[in-house]
Amino acid sequence: MTNKKLIEGVKIKELKVIPDERGNLMEILRADDEQFSKFGQVYITTAYPDVVKAWHFHHLQDDNMTVLQGMVKIVLYDDRKASSTKGLINEFFVGTNNRVLIHIPKEVWHGFKCISDTEAIIVNIVTECYNYKNPDEYRKPAHDSEIPYDWSRQDG
Repeated sequence: MTNKKLIEGVKIKELKVIPDERGNLMEILRADDEQFSKFGQVYITTAYPDVVKAWHFHHLQDDNMTVLQGMVKIVLYDDRKASSTKGLINEFFVGTNNRVLIHIPKEVWHGFKCISDTEAIIVNIVTECYNYKNPDEYRKPAHDSEIPYDWSRQDG
């Protein structure tokens, strides 16, 4: 994470990989974790190298994201009027080299970019079921929106 101060309501859980001669086991989210509030659904999404999937937020739903394969840069932006961290950006590098779960509270803008050379697989455990008729999803363009973030690689 490039910014050490977390956006209000964001929580990070270190994920422990338990290897043995048969393979690996990794718990992602438990009902007794501080990040857990309720279960809506679990889904997997993928991104090809250099693809950006951003920006969106939810009024009702919290997200709990991790990366199963590859590496992803997950970026959060707090635009909530009453938040003590309004205007703050958090950037996380998550995946094969950094096994963490990121709890993203409702109304925090978020998106991600695949930064690995292969397709990334992201799992999201959300607090609400997707409503096909009236989705709880609000979007802005990934580039050239009023969110002050540049998705290009920063060398240096």
